[in-house]
Amino acid sequence: MRIHDSTYVQGMHVVHDGPREAPPLLLIHGSGASGGSWGPVVPALAGRHHVVRVDLPGHGQSPPAASYEVPEQAARLAAALDELGLRPVMVAGHSSGGYIATALAEQRPDLVGSLALVSSGPRPDALLPQPAFLRALIAPPLGPLLWRVRSDAMLRRGVTAVCHRPVDVPDDLVAEVRVIGYRTFRTVLSRNNAYIAERSVPERLSTLDVPVLVIFGAADPRWDPSSAHLYDTAANARVELLPDVGHFPPLETPEETGELLLRFAATGR
Repeated sequence: MRIHDSTYVQGMHVVHDGPREAPPLLLIHGSGASGGSWGPVVPALAGRHHVVRVDLPGHGQSPPAASYEVPEQAARLAAALDELGLRPVMVAGHSSGGYIATALAEQRPDLVGSLALVSSGPRPDALLPQPAFLRALIAPPLGPLLWRVRSDAMLRRGVTAVCHRPVDVPDDLVAEVRVIGYRTFRTVLSRNNAYIAERSVPERLSTLDVPVLVIFGAADPRWDPSSAHLYDTAANARVELLPDVGHFPPLETPEETGELLLRFAATGR
């Protein structure tokens, strides 16, 4: 039976799509986004999977948390999966959501059957100079001022600034992004950077016994696209570069992204 419903688990807003008896697939959004950022991909995935989307603390419909350290975020997700009785789960993370997915596999290998990392920068030195609009929006001294007066148009521009293809930003995503606080966003960015500075994602993956799919836009303006090949050092990882795609494959090319995830879920490759 196909379902769509939502609830709160471990203090996080959780949305379910697809049949509950199907293999579970957890989708984790990136910094400054929400579970709605995966929306265009969900219809294809929910035909074969019980798709679970979360709003991480301080994002979307989830209240703020005391800490945004990546390992603690992963521990909250582990507790949520335990409460929902879901295992093993394929976990897909977009952008910094890939760090939380990786930390989840580090902490609880019993929960994670496979990992898909979408546009997850491998280490700090792969970060490119950010688009001027984003720099103004998130960094002092203008950031706190602009944050208070963000219009829907500005929020959409914030998303499209990291895209290479034209995209329609879903209304629910705009509404959910609006509630994210400036201090929360800055803290999350800092904690994400600390996680990959301590140890790169490819290094972390090399110690895990789990198949990994890495999806990267070949025109990503946020992370150097060539850095995707750093993941080649992890024997369990396969890299897919998407031509003419930026940082947001779930919005820019949802059909191809969905097909890659479905194939990976079915074959582990």
